[in-house]
Amino acid sequence: MQAVRPAAVAGSFYPGDPDTLRRRVDALLEDARARVPADLPAPQALLLPHAGYAYSGAVAALGYAALARSADRIERVVLLGPTHRVAVEGLALPDASALRTPLGEVPVAALPPEIRATLPWLVDSAAVHAREHALEVHLPFLQAVLPRATVVPLAVGRAAPDDVAAVLEALWGGPETLVVVSSDLSHYHPHERAGALDRATVERVLRLRGPVTHDQACGATPLNGLLVQARRRGLRPILLGQCTSGDTAGDRRRVVGYAAVAFC
Repeated sequence: MQAVRPAAVAGSFYPGDPDTLRRRVDALLEDARARVPADLPAPQALLLPHAGYAYSGAVAALGYAALARSADRIERVVLLGPTHRVAVEGLALPDASALRTPLGEVPVAALPPEIRATLPWLVDSAAVHAREHALEVHLPFLQAVLPRATVVPLAVGRAAPDDVAAVLEALWGGPETLVVVSSDLSHYHPHERAGALDRATVERVLRLRGPVTHDQACGATPLNGLLVQARRRGLRPILLGQCTSGDTAGDRRRVVGYAAVAFC
């Protein structure tokens, strides 16, 4: 096991300088808090995007701002996202004791052997995590909002929704655990077309009507597992915000879609 998984996309997806990063995250959260409904129930799970902060940071911050009233009781975050660079069968842990960002290290929660024994599709792979951004971009937000929480970082490869749901069932626990699924929505359509596609996808999510496809959401595999488990737990999805990269910092001719959904 490597002691620490180093930051891979600091300086590109988000600021690499600690002070600049801290100011950026604080500013995104401050703006988001003003947009989160005051009567929002405490989220048990979140669906949030994973692009560079210039593109999707404001939407991702909505989910973390929604944790303001429940942050004190969250001890562990199960963080799931797709693999963009290295394929894997099942769900991969990083084979590391901590994950580093410019703000410091986030401890990786140790899983009891009995859990590992019942979930053979959980594997260890430093290679899968080495250059992956889908989980890393969430860490500075977690460090700001949940500084004492540990993380279970799962890079999700080829897996059935029920397999992902089984991992969530084994790890979820109670209010001390938060589940975060990292996923963008449609990719590289014109802005208006993307908006229509993404509204349809979000509507499926809000109705807990999976599965969604990888054309609809790049993190479809972990999202579909969450939808299965959300139905079992009787969770209610609430849309916090939605946009495309054309609304933030991108070309409207080829955009990526983003949404923040709280499962309460």
